[in-house]
Amino acid sequence: MKIIEPSVELMRDFDGAEVMKFLERCGRTAYQSEKNITEDSAEKFIRNIIKREHESVLEHFSCTFKIICDRGVMAELTRHRLASFTIESTRFNAYDELTFIKPEDFLLEDDEFAHWKNLMKCIEVEYEYLRRTWCRPPEQVRAILPSSLKTEIVMTANLREWRTVLKLRTDKVAHPQMIQVANMILEVLKEKLPIIFEDIGV
Repeated sequence: MKIIEPSVELMRDFDGAEVMKFLERCGRTAYQSEKNITEDSAEKFIRNIIKREHESVLEHFSCTFKIICDRGVMAELTRHRLASFTIESTRFNAYDELTFIKPEDFLLEDDEFAHWKNLMKCIEVEYEYLRRTWCRPPEQVRAILPSSLKTEIVMTANLREWRTVLKLRTDKVAHPQMIQVANMILEVLKEKLPIIFEDIGV
């Protein structure tokens, strides 16, 4: 049994400054103002369209993240229907060792964590027993797997949808583990595209 922390990875790197210039070119089509493009006009233009909620312009560029999280966070992420997902299958993958994401929201005391670890170990033992002794296929044995099970998701969304996802999932009323993962994504996007994400998570 393994216990790990969640993580995120930007799967395809990009030049944030070039993306800003590209989005400005797309957006200025609406106003027929391409003649106003200068070397440093993109920042002001993009900030202005966000202020005016003309965010359809942001749909012209997408980002892809590989997210390692638990099955509960995965279920919340996949509710965002304007994104695309490829998810690790518990139906076709037969695990020789189960990996769990350490919960951060309720395991505040050592004895709580020990109890959770014991429970995860019991699940791993029963998973192995059903799979090896009873020769059950993964698609049947997965019925006993908990929300804490590690899963890997590839998630692609345009910048407008990432803004929507991150506004919702970094809010203080969001699930603590969802906030943890969303903040990791937000940190990457704020570094790459600070103007587009500067108003989120403040």
